[in-house]
Amino acid sequence: MNPEIETQLSALRELHKKMLAEFAKIIVGQTDVLEELLITVFTGGHNLLEGVPGLAKTLMINTLAKLLSLNFKRIQFTPDLMPSDIVGTNVIEEDHTTGKRIMVFVPGPIFTNVLLADEINRTPPKTQAALLQAMQEKEVTAGGNTYRLDPPFFVLATQNPIDQEGTYPLPEAQKDRFLLNTFIKYPKLAEEEDIVERTTMNRDVEVKAVCDRDTLLKYQHLVRDIPVSKHVTGYAVDLVRATRPDEPGVPAFIKEQVGWGGGPRASQALIHCAKCHAALNGRVNVSCDDVRHLALPVLRHRLLASFAAEAEGITTDAIVKRLLETIPERTHG
Repeated sequence: MNPEIETQLSALRELHKKMLAEFAKIIVGQTDVLEELLITVFTGGHNLLEGVPGLAKTLMINTLAKLLSLNFKRIQFTPDLMPSDIVGTNVIEEDHTTGKRIMVFVPGPIFTNVLLADEINRTPPKTQAALLQAMQEKEVTAGGNTYRLDPPFFVLATQNPIDQEGTYPLPEAQKDRFLLNTFIKYPKLAEEEDIVERTTMNRDVEVKAVCDRDTLLKYQHLVRDIPVSKHVTGYAVDLVRATRPDEPGVPAFIKEQVGWGGGPRASQALIHCAKCHAALNGRVNVSCDDVRHLALPVLRHRLLASFAAEAEGITTDAIVKRLLETIPERTHG
């Protein structure tokens, strides 16, 4: 291994530990969720967090922005939210030097580093779509002009999986732009007792910033530089291709239970996340275990369960888990 890369990976591993320790001052438990958030950040992706109300989704994202010394903005998505409320709008102002009226662009909250799109499925598709260009091209177009977003830029969106009244499900094309779909579960008994004790007494805790923008961008570059063996890439591609019911040789249960499978972006996401998982643990060797570790949050929102599967209560999580038991690793070489 290159000694310089080894040193950088060791520093990244220590940073990872520091971030988890700082998180623990504010967030009780939820280590899997925090890990997926950090993978999102260090790969430069976006995350769709799902969980019932009261599980500290907003607090997690706000804390993450503080740890990274990044600009943070929050948008509460509502049925009357307009695209201009996100992107910004042109207004007419008087130029004091000439006395003429000129058009001036007033940037919206999307011009930030960490954007919390709270309850993203509560706004109609037209407004949801205002995020698409920013999420993929890292730029926005308004009034015929295109504006670049300063890196890094993350959309961390939340939605409530149980309250479907007055919501607009995200289209598949938009869900595919989220690197990960993170499920937040209820805390364990001891964790919930700890949460209640911490939050029902006078307690003032501040998290320390442990990373800055330039350091984050450097580590994002490092993660992309990590090499991946051919058999690991092949395994990730085999997993994704096996989710497509029309693909020759896929398992019979996929043809029955999946209406639409993952595209190439899913394969890319598996490898990006596997690289990052290895890097955060100080390893340069990416394994098939790293791919399997992130398969659920990478694939669950990129599969469309068939009507037959939905009728039987079979979730995309169950399909992915079965797929992991079915698809073999490729041999080395």
